[in-house]
Amino acid sequence: MHRITKLLTKGPVSEILPHIVRTTRGYASSVKDGSGRGPLRAFATQAAAEPFLSGSSSTYVEEMYLAWQRDPNSVHKSWDAFFRQTAKGAPPGQAYTRPPTLAASSGVPMPLPLHAVTQGAPVDEKIIEDHLSVQSIIRSYQTRGHNISSLDPLGILSADLDSTTPPELVIDNYGLGDADMERVFRLPATTYIGGNEPALPLKEIIRRMEETYCRHIGVEFMFINNLDQTDWIRRKFETPGIMKLNTEDKRLILARLIRSTRFEEFLARKWSSEKRFGLEGCEVLIPCMKTIIDSSSAIGVDSFIIGMPHRGRLNVLANVCRKPLEKIICQFDSKLEAADEGSGDVKYHLGMSHERLNRVTNKNIRLAVVANPSHLEAVDPVAQGKTKAEQFYRGDNDGKKAMSILLHGDAAFSGQGIVYETMHLSDLPAFTTHGTIHVVVNNQIGFTTDPRMSRSSPYCTDVARVVNAPIFHVNADDPEAVTYVSRVAAEWRSTFGKDVIIDLVSYRRMGHNEMDEPMFTQPLMYKKIAKEPSVLTKYAESLINTNTVTQQEFEEEISKYDKICEESYMLAKKETAVSNAEWLDSPWTDFFSSRGDQMKIPSTSVNEDVLLAIGDKVSTVPENFQVHGGLKRVLRSRADMVKNRMADWALGECFAFGSLLKEGIHVRLSGQDVERGTFSHRHHVLHHQEIDKKTYVPLNHLFQDQAHYTVCNSSLSEYGVLGFELGYSMTNPNALVIWEAQFGDFSNTAQCIIDQFISSGQAKWVRQSGIVLLLPHGYEGMGPEHSSCRIERFLQMSNDDPEYFPVEGPNFEIQQLHEINWFVCNFTTPANFFHAMRRQISLPFRKPLIVATPKSLLRLPEARSGFDDMIEGSHFMRVLPETGEASENANTVKKLLFCSGKVYYELCKEREKKDMVSDIAIARIEQLSPFPFDLVKAEMQKYPNARVTWVQEEHKNMGPYLYVEPRIRTILKKIEDDREMEYAGRFPSAASATGNKQMHLMELAGFMEAAFSC
Repeated sequence: MHRITKLLTKGPVSEILPHIVRTTRGYASSVKDGSGRGPLRAFATQAAAEPFLSGSSSTYVEEMYLAWQRDPNSVHKSWDAFFRQTAKGAPPGQAYTRPPTLAASSGVPMPLPLHAVTQGAPVDEKIIEDHLSVQSIIRSYQTRGHNISSLDPLGILSADLDSTTPPELVIDNYGLGDADMERVFRLPATTYIGGNEPALPLKEIIRRMEETYCRHIGVEFMFINNLDQTDWIRRKFETPGIMKLNTEDKRLILARLIRSTRFEEFLARKWSSEKRFGLEGCEVLIPCMKTIIDSSSAIGVDSFIIGMPHRGRLNVLANVCRKPLEKIICQFDSKLEAADEGSGDVKYHLGMSHERLNRVTNKNIRLAVVANPSHLEAVDPVAQGKTKAEQFYRGDNDGKKAMSILLHGDAAFSGQGIVYETMHLSDLPAFTTHGTIHVVVNNQIGFTTDPRMSRSSPYCTDVARVVNAPIFHVNADDPEAVTYVSRVAAEWRSTFGKDVIIDLVSYRRMGHNEMDEPMFTQPLMYKKIAKEPSVLTKYAESLINTNTVTQQEFEEEISKYDKICEESYMLAKKETAVSNAEWLDSPWTDFFSSRGDQMKIPSTSVNEDVLLAIGDKVSTVPENFQVHGGLKRVLRSRADMVKNRMADWALGECFAFGSLLKEGIHVRLSGQDVERGTFSHRHHVLHHQEIDKKTYVPLNHLFQDQAHYTVCNSSLSEYGVLGFELGYSMTNPNALVIWEAQFGDFSNTAQCIIDQFISSGQAKWVRQSGIVLLLPHGYEGMGPEHSSCRIERFLQMSNDDPEYFPVEGPNFEIQQLHEINWFVCNFTTPANFFHAMRRQISLPFRKPLIVATPKSLLRLPEARSGFDDMIEGSHFMRVLPETGEASENANTVKKLLFCSGKVYYELCKEREKKDMVSDIAIARIEQLSPFPFDLVKAEMQKYPNARVTWVQEEHKNMGPYLYVEPRIRTILKKIEDDREMEYAGRFPSAASATGNKQMHLMELAGFMEAAFSC
């Protein structure tokens, strides 16, 4: 303690307090029970000291007191004076005397520990121990009360999978008994249960704490390491009477429950054999969501982006978003064909966008439900990306106008890794949406799996603890409790801009779907469910019994909504077709009609002055900005290329992005280490070498009135980040949104987003997106993990027919682009990359672009483009034909090699080495999908005597070969040519590449020999 005494004489309390904390941590751990310290004393003192300290460090107050008991001279005189005054019975606030040395240096009095309430009574250690124990009890309820809350509507399960009572909540463990229940204890500043009362009997303290934390709401928040936030939550739940609702609130809840319940019953009557993944058992979700929207709308939010799984989706569309019921009902008629494009999707996967008046706030709001597949949580990052994009375009820097609401199932929330990936984007500067409200429809079952077998954590929501999101567990059969926590959740998000969780502990009345039999696997649960009245029945009965509504009013409200459903059913019968476009979650108003001729490809070239201006800016360091010496050489090299009217890959990329920014097109590039570039080639963010966090982004300083360029390193996530960028791209068609994988094969872990959203989104949901995927690809002898982006997978998912040669004519290229689901390219020149990026924006529609980007070509001198290939008169080249000696003597060419990507330069090198420049023609297919039938045909006709060979560096069962081969056969058949297509490449393999450098070179030499054998 002499160390503490020494510290106390050194300066202001506010300055020395951290040192005291560090000093007392070691001391506190050494104190034994035999010294007079009770077994729960440390925990109790922590509660007492919490107003000015957090965590276990607060035990220093108790240690100070114990030291003073042993030797008053061992503590500073200010503490000695305080403890002496307390022992004499000084009332609260009068025991502390500030010594002159402290007063002179600090205007803030030292906060006081709790002490006896009864004035004039002698204070002994037992009294202090009891008061500290009461503080410990209060804190225990705040910390662990949720563990004994009555959350399960069925009364058969514990939401935390543990039916025992935590020892902290057993009063006997504190040495307090029945005789102490009437004793009055002063309340600490860490609780609000007293209202205006400074002290309460112990019995009343326990009652109020149980009412707050152990009834139908379980508040899990004490893990949050921010005192302002924990105090805010305590105030929202502990203040007496704060959770009571007025009569109008209750009547509104009842009306919403009627809509939620009767909608499901209506569908069940009309389509008893249809799957609809109804909401029965958690009908309170509708009042919950509507309350969130009402409260957020009142605060100023006017746009809500909703991501959700299939359970309850139709009910949300009908009763939250107010999609016209007849449009939903039409989806049940399988005989109605689509009046527009797309294969469509099942009704409970569809999205929508709708604008309507919020009747509670009398404000217009927009609601969008994002379309998503059965991959339950895959929509999470997509909805977040859409929200972030809307906030960006609206200048909503704090998320006060647009917000996201994500719905989850309990098993999926704890079981799907994408939930964790999405949560970890929540506070990243380039990804935050300033708080998301997560609503978990906790059916306490996953398909047929008991929660005790589907998670290792106590709650399904425990993943949210990693981002300090408060979690409100609530019994879904208590609509008023649900409504209150929904309001608090909306206020939390608005106040702190952070995520919050509402865990609706409920049940699933039917099986996984309406055709499923749950009794096979959960017989006891479903026997109980069969006897359980609906939440509507129970709530209506309680309101009728308290004269809040009459039986007649209740029945009239039901009749009113039933009539609406029946009228909509009759309207739906008159429909002759369904429109997939009506289910767009982000309709691009007037985009297509404003793009002019849909059958014309606009120019993608630019003026040379634009290239020169961009080149100058991206090769110049601003004044007084110190960059790394190695980077100076890179910038000088860029400047030299600009002088010589040349561009390597990185400079070509700058030209593409910079020219779009000049035209007002927002460009966003994200992924792992994209700011510098995985291969240290990009350097779009310059870092000052002496000043932390001082950076410079040249592309944001090109032209006046240019658009903003966002380049941001992402978290080490592919699934979540690609989903986020996809959502971002869906919001505004006039933006270039790019995700770059660190290596091409990293896209493997984002395959769900690629398969379910990107490749098939337009077919299923009429959902266009111009997102670009940059996937570094190339066999450099570096092993099987980072060689291949698995380009064969993207080509396999292309929807063009290998046996159909499209009708030739002036619109051949644009027609193909219209009909394909995406573009798959493997470029060999910076100029073609430049034009492809600009084409993404210039086209009168949007399709995803998959680019197998190079690694070694980033610095290969031969892989450069002159300005002439990017200025007026230039354009994107789907095929780069042979232009050398072989082209001049086409009839004598012995072999025509088709290839794509990096292998072209290796073929050229080998051709020079073998002195076969006039015998071998090499053509590059830059755009693999849609396949350039017309241009490949022209090349084959140009060399009528040449053997046709496809060359690739990938293995035969990988790469483009399996895609290209049948299409080249179709061309040969079209021109009635009996030549066969030969193959030169690696043999089939299970691994994408060898890990042995020597084997890599042997394979390369082998297929080169095959390519050039005539």
